[in-house]
Amino acid sequence: MGIASRLKEEKFLVAALVVAAIAYFLEHAVIEMGRGIALIAAAALVGTIVLASIRVAHHAELLAVKVGDPYGTMILTLSAVAVEVIILAIMMSGESSPTLVRDTIYSALMLDINGILGLAALLGGLKHGEQPYNDNSGKTYGVMILTAIGISMIVPEFVPGDKWHYYSAFTIVAMIALYGLFLRMQVGQHSYFFSYSYPRSERKKEGPDEHGPDESTAISIATILVGVVIIGLLAEFMATLMTEGLRDSGAPIAVTAVVVAAISAAPEILTALRAALRNRMQATVNIAMGASLSTVILTVPVMEAIALYTGQPFIMAMTPVQTVMVTITLIAAAINLNDGETNAIEGMTHFILFATFVMLTGLGL
Repeated sequence: MGIASRLKEEKFLVAALVVAAIAYFLEHAVIEMGRGIALIAAAALVGTIVLASIRVAHHAELLAVKVGDPYGTMILTLSAVAVEVIILAIMMSGESSPTLVRDTIYSALMLDINGILGLAALLGGLKHGEQPYNDNSGKTYGVMILTAIGISMIVPEFVPGDKWHYYSAFTIVAMIALYGLFLRMQVGQHSYFFSYSYPRSERKKEGPDEHGPDESTAISIATILVGVVIIGLLAEFMATLMTEGLRDSGAPIAVTAVVVAAISAAPEILTALRAALRNRMQATVNIAMGASLSTVILTVPVMEAIALYTGQPFIMAMTPVQTVMVTITLIAAAINLNDGETNAIEGMTHFILFATFVMLTGLGL
């Protein structure tokens, strides 16, 4: 494929790069036009980021087909977390709320488990009935998420402020140790936990033609990396314009966190829904639960390390409402992901929890 054809194929990324260049030159002029214009520009940048994320998701899917689970979905979740970490690091360097990271991780958890998994299981269940997957994956993800969220966002409520630095350093080490062992398990001797052997007749339905023209692995990896960098550039301008647009508007602080979580989850949402509608619930479980785990276990140590280094105000302890919502979500997930099959009822329970999260956020809780 020639350069012209390649650029045409990646028109979304090219457009995103052009928008980033325009934002670079017009950022201050837009801010001077007032809060309304700044919000409109921020919304346009969010849309551009989502378009770039679609291309990242496409190439992650191509890699997933070539290398199979769990490697494919791991590539997708790691690319999404990279986007989230970049956006949060950029926003932390500005005038951000000390609870931004906490609220973003909480929002990502609600979006991944209740939003993505809930909607996928609901739609997939209505179309296919009961959808099978390897129940070992759901159990493993569930207990890892519970442990990670517990020590990083629930226990800190009981840690005195003058001893926070010690506990923060411990949390960083604990997260790295947890993820190191999980990664070894996921790609090593327990990789079968995260895959499911579909009947031969089902496997035939999904051929290479379904994923478009064949791409080399190197091109897909390079495109994902370029896409993440472009998204990071756009996120920097988006954060500045959104902060300016929401200043003194009375909008809940958590709105920004929800936007960050939604942006990072954009590639996952599309891929997970497509997998569920193709009756590939294993990929959906890997994406939704894997993204939740990666968000907590990778974002927390990076952000806490930045906070320790810069000395910025940093609050990780969840509010009572957040703690209750996370607890209900993880209990529901433990029950629903225990039997190796999902259905529309299970999907609906999680989707109602997601709707509750949206309602609470709108109320500023």
